[in-house]
Parts: sequence; C-alpha cells; structure tokens
Amino acid sequence: MADYQLKHIQRDAEIPTQRAMIKKAIEEDLSEDPFVIAVFYGGSIGSHETDLYSDIDLRIIVAEEEFENYRLKKKERCKKWGNVLFYEDVPYSNYCTAHYDHFVKVDTFYYQLKDVLPSINMSKIEVLFDTSEMLEDVVSKSQQLTFEPTYEDVAFWRTKFFSNLHETYRRAMRGEFYYALHCLDNLRFLMTTAWYMEAGVQPNAFGDWAKIEGNRSKLQTWQLAALGQWNCGRDLEEIMNVVHEIVPEFKKVHQSLCKRVGLDERVEWMEEIVNQIM
Repeated sequence: MADYQLKHIQRDAEIPTQRAMIKKAIEEDLSEDPFVIAVFYGGSIGSHETDLYSDIDLRIIVAEEEFENYRLKKKERCKKWGNVLFYEDVPYSNYCTAHYDHFVKVDTFYYQLKDVLPSINMSKIEVLFDTSEMLEDVVSKSQQLTFEPTYEDVAFWRTKFFSNLHETYRRAMRGEFYYALHCLDNLRFLMTTAWYMEAGVQPNAFGDWAKIEGNRSKLQTWQLAALGQWNCGRDLEEIMNVVHEIVPEFKKVHQSLCKRVGLDERVEWMEEIVNQIM
C-alpha cells in the first residue's frame, strides 16, 4: 500500500460517518427555515448508490421572493453545516460547492418552484421534505421518461468528434502534448457518449466522467476494457496509435446511431474527414 493510502486510510474510513453528521446538520437547519419550501438529495444519495467517497448533492427549493437573498448568501449557509476548508463558486450562479474537513463535499443548488420540472435526473431523488406537495408528482412523471437520442444529438456528437480528432493531430504535431492529450481525452469521452446513446442511456454532460468507470458504470465490460487500452503518454507516436484504435470503434457506433435517428451516414464525407489525419 502506498504511503498516501496509509496516511489517509483512517480518515477515509470515517467519511460515511462524517457525511452523515453533515447531512444531519443540513436537515436540522433547513427544516426550521420558513422560506425553504422543499429539500431533496440527488446524485448517489438520491439513487441509493453511495460509496465511500460520495458527495452530498443537495437541492433546496426556496420561496420566490427570497430566492435572490438565499443565492447571495449561499456560501454563508454552508458554514452552518460544518467546517468549510474551501469553496468552488461562481458568484452569480444558483449553486455552491463546499469542501469540508474530513474530505466531505456538498454541492448545493437553489431553485424556485417553477424551475423544478420532470426530467430523467429527477426520477431518482430522496426527498427530505416538501411543503408544496409537488415533488411526488414530478418524480412520478420523471420515472415515466426514457432517453432516446435525437437527430440533433447525433449530428452534434459526430461534429464534436471530428473537431477533436483533427485538433489532437494538430496539437501533437506542434509538440503541444498536454493540449493533444486533452483533445484525445475528449475523443475517449465522446465514445462513451455514443455508447450511452446507443444503449438508450442519457449521457453525462460533456467532460463529466462521473460514474463512467468503476462499479457504477453503465458501460459494457468490453467498452470499459477499450477505454483502459486507449491510454498513452506525451509522445506523438503513442498519441496517434490511440487515435488509430479509436477511429474504427467510432465508425461502428456512428453507423449504428445514424440508422437509429435517420441521419445520413455520409460515408465518403466521413472518410475524407478521418483520412485528413490517418
């Protein structure tokens, strides 16, 4: 076991207990607030898939007349729940991420009632309380939704793949290897997006690798194995070898998705684009 693992093994073992303590503080605080209409958990807590390192994905619905005030004081609110080490925060957004001691993270989003609509993401939540009595209906309608890729989804996806394919080559040839590796990572991610669409699973937002690998992944075993093999360092030949491994898989899933949504595959055009760097 590595030194860093030995150093943190005890702390990591205590994360679930510390997470539960912060959840308790959150629930006691918000349940007594007259302007908080409803509170629910999303993410791993909402889907009952927590593991040792799971975050607390907190969603707070606030009375419309108080929303702006609560948004402005979002960082101060986090201090009520534990000892905050640092924040990730976009000042004018409706969310705040607080990193607490004991390695616990809380992602807090503030909403108004009008913002909460049925969606696939709302199909698995854990409701703490709901004075509006609206969430039950939203969850019920959300659970009836399924994901199906659209013509626009697939057209955008393949254009994004082409642009990162060309940029990987361009940056690698310039010796801008970190940039090239970033573009190559985008290619890997875009393949997971395609595999998710092919399986009728809603893909993650672009660049969000959450739950794509590991025990909670929705990918097939061979797809995870392919991701693991598409690995390389800061080397032109290694980078281009991985590109050459990815492209045949792209062509297969591209054909499948085009048929699924009625998009012209345009094989000759696609080959012309790919052969610019192959």
